[in-house]
Amino acid sequence: MHLLNPSVDLLPDYVQALEKNWSPDNVHGASAIKEQLEKIAKDPIAFISSLTDPKAIGDAISLPDGTKVQRLPSYQQWLWDGEFCGVIGFRWQPGSNALPPYCLGHIGYSVVPWKQGMGYATDALKQLLSKINTQEFQYVEIVTDPDNIPSQRVIEKNGGTLIERFEKPKQYGQSSSLRYRILLVEQ
Repeated sequence: MHLLNPSVDLLPDYVQALEKNWSPDNVHGASAIKEQLEKIAKDPIAFISSLTDPKAIGDAISLPDGTKVQRLPSYQQWLWDGEFCGVIGFRWQPGSNALPPYCLGHIGYSVVPWKQGMGYATDALKQLLSKINTQEFQYVEIVTDPDNIPSQRVIEKNGGTLIERFEKPKQYGQSSSLRYRILLVEQ
């Protein structure tokens, strides 16, 4: 399995995953599927371009409660083993390791259900971490739910350390969550 930049050539596999009810967005779930399929149908090239936004020029982000917040610089890569396997994304705040309060973590990932349990998320995170500029970032933080044991294992296998159990902000439903930190440079 390797990471690829999203492209129009690979888009049919991505669409097929969406049509099988997989969501790349663990916050918005089914509404994200619908929204993405509509954007792809309207303008596939614009959709692909929106997945790589290192200057944060895209539209504002909608939080689960409908609040609109400023987009952060970000990019997404697709997991590929000869066919589409999932996504992993990285977002950041320029000039700082810290994230604004409305952004819970630097990295998010999702593997399609029919490829889960094959180590792809662990490998994708390892590959993504190797691409992050350690001159700019000392660490990354990743948030997961307390009952998401597979995600916790992915993070821990990549050097993640649990730094806190916290309640998500009101916009995210105030549920319990875990924040992990992965050091990118020795401190």
